[in-house]
Amino acid sequence: MLLTDLRTIFERDPAARNWLEVLFCYPGLQALMCHRLAHGLYKMGLPFIPRFISHISRFLTGIEIHPGAVIGQGVFIDHGMGVVIGETAIVGDYALIYQGVTLGGTGKESGKRHPTLGSHVVVGAGAKVLGNIQIGDRVRIGAGSVVLRDAPSNTTVVGIPGRVTRQNNLNADALAHDKVRDVEAEVIGALFERVKTLEKQVEHLQNTSSLNLTESETEQTANTQSDSDSMIAAFLDGAGI
Repeated sequence: MLLTDLRTIFERDPAARNWLEVLFCYPGLQALMCHRLAHGLYKMGLPFIPRFISHISRFLTGIEIHPGAVIGQGVFIDHGMGVVIGETAIVGDYALIYQGVTLGGTGKESGKRHPTLGSHVVVGAGAKVLGNIQIGDRVRIGAGSVVLRDAPSNTTVVGIPGRVTRQNNLNADALAHDKVRDVEAEVIGALFERVKTLEKQVEHLQNTSSLNLTESETEQTANTQSDSDSMIAAFLDGAGI
């Protein structure tokens, strides 16, 4: 399994130059090595020791993986600082997890309370996947998303709360986070276009009625609309996203 983990790192990280560097300088790999040892002891029912190994691993790598979590082969935790994986979480083969990711629970319920990730799943930096939910195979979760519901296979999930934005993305580049849709900006853009249409209708009604504005009122309204349009345009271009 270690060889599979090493091979996956070389395939996915262009900064990986030689096996010695990867083995000693990649905290994600080191955390997985410690976890596999702790998980084996955890399944044997040993008290204290598995959690202590997990604690030491967290201190050395910044990655916290509960010994009870089930992690498949070829999983790559890139950078990894701040990653938290709960006790009943299941991570499928060849998943890619970036820094700041949480695979956690939503309360103090007992039993299965953490998410299950399928194979070839990509979880972007800072994303939170919470609760006993099912994430299908080849799902991409955008950076900073908060996923609280199941996600079917071959989809992209973004936003707070996470929403499925793309179906059957079989050919999507797993590392191309810049190509993930921004659903909130799209909705705001649609609302902005609707408001502009309503403004034109109101302007037309004013021109055809006896309720005409004075010249100063017209100028003030135009200036206000111009400022609002500039702010909204800046937001949609990325300033506020």
